[in-house]
Amino acid sequence: MATREEKNNFSLEIDRISSEMKLSTIEAITFYCEKTGLEIEVAASLINENLKSRIEGEAQMLRCIPRSSKLPL
Repeated sequence: MATREEKNNFSLEIDRISSEMKLSTIEAITFYCEKTGLEIEVAASLINENLKSRIEGEAQMLRCIPRSSKLPL
């Protein structure tokens, strides 16, 4: 199991790639795995709550998963 530090470092690297290359979070993770030879299954264990939330939002926008209900603010 990945440590919190490993998850945070992975998240920071994905954020950097996503920002610099103008990629979605999903694309940035895929790019990182291809570049480093990291297995997708291993990358999945490094995804923290922040990345998970962003991936979920992107998947909802792409209509890959149903949109969740939001409470009025």
